[in-house]
Amino acid sequence: MYDDLLRSGRIRKEKVSEAEIRRALERSERDLTTAQKLMGEDRDWGFAVAYNAVLQASRAYMFSQGYRPASAQAHKNTFAFMLEALGREHEDLITYFDRMRVKRNQAIYDIAGLITTTEAGSLLKRATDFVAFIRSRLP
Repeated sequence: MYDDLLRSGRIRKEKVSEAEIRRALERSERDLTTAQKLMGEDRDWGFAVAYNAVLQASRAYMFSQGYRPASAQAHKNTFAFMLEALGREHEDLITYFDRMRVKRNQAIYDIAGLITTTEAGSLLKRATDFVAFIRSRLP
């Protein structure tokens, strides 16, 4: 299923402990709470933390399947894995999160004040739903 990602070195097969899976999911839940608090003060950082909640939940799922992203372009590789893992049914959502990966990078490193209230709220809502979805798929 993940042959192309493995062959290209974007992911690697690895046994990940239950504790590490749990910690990644707990980080995603903590990040949702933090993002909610930050949204009123600093949308860029609230957006970045909501994005991180999605990334950590994705990592938890990836770990549960016995894979890790390559360290180079780890965020991008994580979303490539999630596209494969969750299939076409969730393609629009994972593609959205990947676009938000790029936007987060711009907001944090290039253009302060880039994130609108609508964008921040949309990501937080989708991140909250996604973390709950991933939680439901983990043992």
